[in-house]
Amino acid sequence: MSWSTSALVTNGAPRWLQLAEIFRRAIDAGEFPVGATLPTEAEINALFGVSRTTTRSAMQQLVQEGLIKRRAGVGSVVVDTRVDQPVNQIRGFAEDMRSRGMQPGYQVLGCGMSPASPEATQALGLPSGDRPFHVERLLKANERLIGHSISWVRPDIFGAKAPPTAEQLAEGSLYEWMRAELGIEIVGGVEYIEASLATPQVCPHLDVTGSDPVLVARRVARARDGQPIEFAIVTYRSDRYRFRVEL
Repeated sequence: MSWSTSALVTNGAPRWLQLAEIFRRAIDAGEFPVGATLPTEAEINALFGVSRTTTRSAMQQLVQEGLIKRRAGVGSVVVDTRVDQPVNQIRGFAEDMRSRGMQPGYQVLGCGMSPASPEATQALGLPSGDRPFHVERLLKANERLIGHSISWVRPDIFGAKAPPTAEQLAEGSLYEWMRAELGIEIVGGVEYIEASLATPQVCPHLDVTGSDPVLVARRVARARDGQPIEFAIVTYRSDRYRFRVEL
């Protein structure tokens, strides 16, 4: 449904919040690509039957979310909100977001010791039947959903130390926890990146459909001694994340 055919409901969220959501979805759907100018306040007021205050509040919300910029003499312009990830370095999601002035966030979907997938077993060089530490999380930047991550961490690095809890993983970086609690620092590895279509497993988590393009990164992260520590599969929304190659 096009943004212009959307309607505000009477018994729902505040009208300015509904209006912001209409344009947020339109931007995400590509109805307003990067560099495009949103309709004027007068046009929005007339179409949705709202006041200037309502429209301005909605636009200000989109500004705060980093979706648009207000430019004098031009109007509300859609900006590129995709996060750049350099491909010449491996670092944790939290560190990567903070380096860009963004606040990282996580939603833990599950964690614990569990059987590894064949791909993870091979990547980590584990014996068949070994049970690594498994983490599934949603990744966010400034509270905006960026990706879905599944990680397997080799079990022998924990020793007598208990793995991080779901509460700890919801608050911070797995790499930072390993460095602080185990003295293990991720310094390298290998990552394969490919374009794909969203799978049925990730569609509900990323709020996309099976026809939507995504970026899939498969990563083996290694410690300073070269030992493989983590195998991860991270699926990113391609409209909010991209990789950058520095030559």
